[in-house]
Amino acid sequence: MRIVFMGTPDFAVPTLTELVARGHDVAAVYTRVPAPAGRRGLELVPSPVHAVAEKFAIPVFTPTTLRTEDAARQVRDLEAEVAVVVAYGMILPQAILDIPTLGCLNLHASLLPRWRGAAPIQRAVMAGDRETGIAVMRMEAGLDTGPVGLLERVSISPDMTSGELHDRLMVLGADLIGRALAALERGGLHFTPQPEEGVLYARKIEKAEAKIDWSLPAAEVHNRIRGLSPFPGAWFPLEDGTRVKVLRAALADGAGAPGTVVGDGLVIACGEGAIRLADLQKAGKQPMGAEMFLRGNPLPAGSRLG
Repeated sequence: MRIVFMGTPDFAVPTLTELVARGHDVAAVYTRVPAPAGRRGLELVPSPVHAVAEKFAIPVFTPTTLRTEDAARQVRDLEAEVAVVVAYGMILPQAILDIPTLGCLNLHASLLPRWRGAAPIQRAVMAGDRETGIAVMRMEAGLDTGPVGLLERVSISPDMTSGELHDRLMVLGADLIGRALAALERGGLHFTPQPEEGVLYARKIEKAEAKIDWSLPAAEVHNRIRGLSPFPGAWFPLEDGTRVKVLRAALADGAGAPGTVVGDGLVIACGEGAIRLADLQKAGKQPMGAEMFLRGNPLPAGSRLG
């Protein structure tokens, strides 16, 4: 099939690679403009999808908007049968959605209609969900409101991080898109409208959410830590103000004033119960286990974390 692919981050790369491997004609790739990087932001770095598209010698477009007639004309000139959209990061207006003859398919990492929106993987883990999924839906003007053609369910283990879930879903998603396109090509991809009940929105992660609130129950603190791991990382400050990200933790026995070290090996009391910090990362440093962290940052029982 002749395809226009739209995507930006690492999550979208396996799907683009799968389309090429299956012999589809990827007419062009749309992705976000190169982003400033480095300490001074002087270097412009292309998105992961951009870099892979160039390796495949696929034309790459990085428009700042799709809401112009010129943008619509450019898409029409590609004469694609279908558009595949994976974490593109830009809203497709109706004028663009109407162009591909077989429509626009979006890969979304949730059990729609639960967790529509920007951060479905992180929100599912932060909420303590035991299950999520990866869905192929036909796009329409609403935010992730389109009917679903294929869906795979995935369990979320109690200690799984959003990073681990992300990596699993991006691989499953690439295969799911491949199967969806095969069914679409033979006229066998059937779409089911999303139910009206059970709608939840996965709003973008805000910076303020990343600071650990030890007054919450241990289960909520644990879910917040694993939901924000590895990025942006739930954190607490040391006495000197240095931020320490907690990349992995586990529920533990213990009680005390919230934020107090109540046991060896960084067992921290929460509003209810306690958690044991396992993997940490000081600002500007490499991740390390709790034992190594404590060698340079002694936190004996009774210490209070900010």
